[in-house]
Amino acid sequence: MARVKTQQLESLIECLHQKKGEDVSLADVLSLAEITAKSLHVFFEAMDTAIYREMHEIAGYIERMRGEIGALRVDEIKQNRIPAAGHELSAIVKATEGATNTIMECAETLMAADTSDPATFQALVQDKMLVIFEACSFQDITGQRIAKVIETLQNIESRVSRFASVVGPTGVEAPAFASDEERARAERKERLLLNGPQLDGYAIDQKAVDDMFK
Repeated sequence: MARVKTQQLESLIECLHQKKGEDVSLADVLSLAEITAKSLHVFFEAMDTAIYREMHEIAGYIERMRGEIGALRVDEIKQNRIPAAGHELSAIVKATEGATNTIMECAETLMAADTSDPATFQALVQDKMLVIFEACSFQDITGQRIAKVIETLQNIESRVSRFASVVGPTGVEAPAFASDEERARAERKERLLLNGPQLDGYAIDQKAVDDMFK
């Protein structure tokens, strides 16, 4: 319909050009005004439809984002999961420190023990070995605590990844650092080569270091 109106408008304009210098009737002018008004009406209807469609898409995007924010459950992560993980890590450090001190004290006692009486020394060694074995049992509890921390991190990672994939902008590269403080720490780490302690399989092999110096 819009095309028909446009053709009529073009025909009427061409007719007016042909009558240039001649008297144009009032009927021609009114016809031109009517066709122009109808053509503009069709144009604004199409523009309204486009705007409505864009607004509908924006509203849908906001609604999806609200849903994903709800699924992210930020309050639970901030108030429960992260503090709980922090408590578990503190307990791991405390248990490791206690076991290490116990083992070192037993070792120091054995090194300073009098070996002139074999029977007494043997009894002391057996006693301290039992204490060391008991201290090493911290690994079981520590492993369970570490499993809880890993579960928390995986839960947070899955939620954040889902949130980023659903509502994140496409084709736009996110900033490398969340803050200037984070950037400063990363630059200091790179400048001072603060990469240790290295994990197995990631560290430089000692043989490669020896070959480099050779």
